[in-house]
Amino acid sequence: MMKIIRLIIVWFKISKIIKPNIVNMKNRKLFKIFNVFMLLMSLNGFAIGEPTYISTKIAENQFTLSSAAKGSTTLFVSSEDHTGVISALKNLKSDIGKVTGREPDIKYTNKPDAKEVIIVGTIGKSPIIDQLVKSKKLDVKNVSGKWESFVIQTIESPFPGVEKALVIAGSDKRGTIYGIYDISKNIGISPWYYWADVPVAKQESLFVKNGRYVIESPKVKYRGIFLNDEAPALSGWSKEKFGGFNSKFYEKVFELLLRLKGNYLWPAMWGSAFYDDDPANGILANEMGIVMGTSHHEPMAMAQQDWHRYTSRNKLSKVWDYTKNKDILQQSWKFGIERSKNWDKIVTVGMRGDGDEAMGEGTNIGLLEQIVKDQRKIIENVTGEKAEKTPQVWALYKEVQEYYDHGMKVPDDVTLLFCDDNWGNVRKLPEVNAKSRKGGYGMYYHFDYVGGPRNSKWINISPIQRVWEQMNLSYTHGVQELWVVNVGDLKPMEYPISFFLDMAWDPSKFNTQNLLSHTENWCTQQFGEQYAKEAARIINLYAKYNRRVTPEMLDDKTYSLDNYNEFEKVTADYRNLALDALRLYYKIPADYKDAFDQLVLYPVNACSNLYEMYYAVAKNKVCAKANDIQANYWADKVEECFKRDVDLAYSYNNIIADGKWKHMMDQVHIGYTSWQEPRRAKMPEVLRVAAENQNTLIQKTFVEKDGYVSIEAENFSRTSNSSRINWEIIPFLGKTKSAITTFPQNAYPKENEDIYVEYDVDFATTGEFEVQLLFSPTLNFNSNKGLRYTIGFDKTTPQLINLNGHYKGELGRWQSEHIIKSVTKHKIETIGKHTLRFSVKEAGLVLQKILINTGGLKPSYLGAPESPIVK
Repeated sequence: MMKIIRLIIVWFKISKIIKPNIVNMKNRKLFKIFNVFMLLMSLNGFAIGEPTYISTKIAENQFTLSSAAKGSTTLFVSSEDHTGVISALKNLKSDIGKVTGREPDIKYTNKPDAKEVIIVGTIGKSPIIDQLVKSKKLDVKNVSGKWESFVIQTIESPFPGVEKALVIAGSDKRGTIYGIYDISKNIGISPWYYWADVPVAKQESLFVKNGRYVIESPKVKYRGIFLNDEAPALSGWSKEKFGGFNSKFYEKVFELLLRLKGNYLWPAMWGSAFYDDDPANGILANEMGIVMGTSHHEPMAMAQQDWHRYTSRNKLSKVWDYTKNKDILQQSWKFGIERSKNWDKIVTVGMRGDGDEAMGEGTNIGLLEQIVKDQRKIIENVTGEKAEKTPQVWALYKEVQEYYDHGMKVPDDVTLLFCDDNWGNVRKLPEVNAKSRKGGYGMYYHFDYVGGPRNSKWINISPIQRVWEQMNLSYTHGVQELWVVNVGDLKPMEYPISFFLDMAWDPSKFNTQNLLSHTENWCTQQFGEQYAKEAARIINLYAKYNRRVTPEMLDDKTYSLDNYNEFEKVTADYRNLALDALRLYYKIPADYKDAFDQLVLYPVNACSNLYEMYYAVAKNKVCAKANDIQANYWADKVEECFKRDVDLAYSYNNIIADGKWKHMMDQVHIGYTSWQEPRRAKMPEVLRVAAENQNTLIQKTFVEKDGYVSIEAENFSRTSNSSRINWEIIPFLGKTKSAITTFPQNAYPKENEDIYVEYDVDFATTGEFEVQLLFSPTLNFNSNKGLRYTIGFDKTTPQLINLNGHYKGELGRWQSEHIIKSVTKHKIETIGKHTLRFSVKEAGLVLQKILINTGGLKPSYLGAPESPIVK
């Protein structure tokens, strides 16, 4: 909006010059120039990836990328430019060929003999680009000197003999690379063309509309993923496809990251060592433009396996204890920094126990501070520069956060990396008015987790509504330097990875109302516009269903078989979704079926089958207890579903894309008895009833209309906002319908601001009633003060409740169930209408549902269905 206003102001200023002399030929020329100026300005700053400048139809004022009449326009780059830029340009050459069937030539340094040319280069690195800037042919005023920014611009007469050029110029290496891949994306090459087998739509011609298109610097500086918990799936696949986690494998990962405008990677580390497994790994990352890191517990550019291999090779002590083996640890750390000295990286500092274990009991704040001080001295000695010249990050993970909370000092230039609780719930954030730090703040988030109460490794369980809410909470609290997310095997986390990296580029583009639009736009890119809305709906719902309870946590006891027909309903939800996915699969063109199977059909089919299996287990037990012969039907059903799970995984591994993804669905997800995966999937036990011993089971139907009130949080009677703070509904967030919270997320109510929602309730009975509030599990990120609210009926004195001030990082049942239930009791002395008021005292409380037990509320996982509403 502000850009439009500025353009109007410019128009009025110039119109004062033009209008009095409009008949004058000179001013007519000025008028024409101004119209071009308006066009150029209007192209500046479109949203990332929107098809704003590519056309497939011939028209005036366009630059030809490729056409049947002219062929594909030559690409022109300086051989002095970055290796990564030239590599990306070779991919653009291939991409144009995939779309049109005509690959362009690439010319290095010497000007092509052509009337039109595509010029690519980095400001300050490419003599070609620098000459265009010097001659004022190319405008780089809001790009030059910026971080990872680029301009795409059509210009006239760039050189003698060349009539027109399309220029892609980056502020730095990655800026240029992003500009190249932005062209690829807009001509129809999905960033997931390799990793999800998304086909390329053919086009006869490709044109760029005349003008100037700019992408300014990302809002989050470092944006990346962590390949983790990668055995047996990703490790098995990479060994089958490439021979392991080598440079051939990582080249595919790096390219994907760059096409998604990411720049940061924590590599696979279960039994692996990035720099040691293949000496070409580090060289390739640096050349392609990827900033390498090591995980939160692997300091000084050394993987955990590096430490074990280094000490074994040199026959040194393997004791991972700074108080006992200081010299050897420092020696290995020096080796790590020397090995990666000339490469783009962020160095993890600090120390945890070996293998991501907790610190020893003797560890103290002073020792940790001394470790970091010694590590920074090693960095200075190796690089010959002050430590602050080398980007560093210190992860406040688990017990390290407690040390920080108790006063541990961190050098100002080191990025403080906060973490979630491994389940997507942010543990700690900076104070809203915290003093700014040179190193800033980062967030380590999880889509995948190995740990209690059970692993979550198999499938996507992260609805983007929850990801957005927690990462927006983080961003508005100043976490803007680094975002990294644990993505497990990378597949099948394709969509949440795209969302995470898109959001990291510019969190301000996202809000409560446009999240589903992002899903639809993403599906348009993968499957085409005709199928996008339905595919997006399915992706959106399956992630929502998986956040109710993760597949590994699901069993026959999760949902109630007796109350509200809960288990039957949730199973039917997934069954219907699977049918919808199957219908769309048969409608979608054949070329897209492999991609659709990976991104939509398999996850829905496999999870629906899991629900069918555990529902059958629950029914089997009920029937067997009643000695009903139907127990055998349900036992057969369990066996059938268990075999189907194997068949679905086999299809993914061996049939989709001609067997390209062998081992990718090897993660065990059935048969958990503890937090860690069993070695093999194990079918749940079933019971059978002999026909001669069976009794008739009397089927019962329960209809509960009295004895409780159930309210979805979004259906309030009224709200109270202020000029600073307002309530908003986050559609689809939560286990049933949605959730509500206050915005902005960094605005806290003052004493004179009463920020509340009210619900009108008509009671048929009186007594002391229990009120249950069901919250999304937002943690006490505000230095453990806790999140407070008040609750009360009518004009009674409200109760002040601290939802989570007691939380100290211990494991709670609510984490695995993804809900915090807060309970209060209230006296209702008269029947009829009463008003319940819920008032917040802190930002970050996310309310999903309200349950009032008037004597008949029964236990269930999702809570009773919503009570009738009288309007």
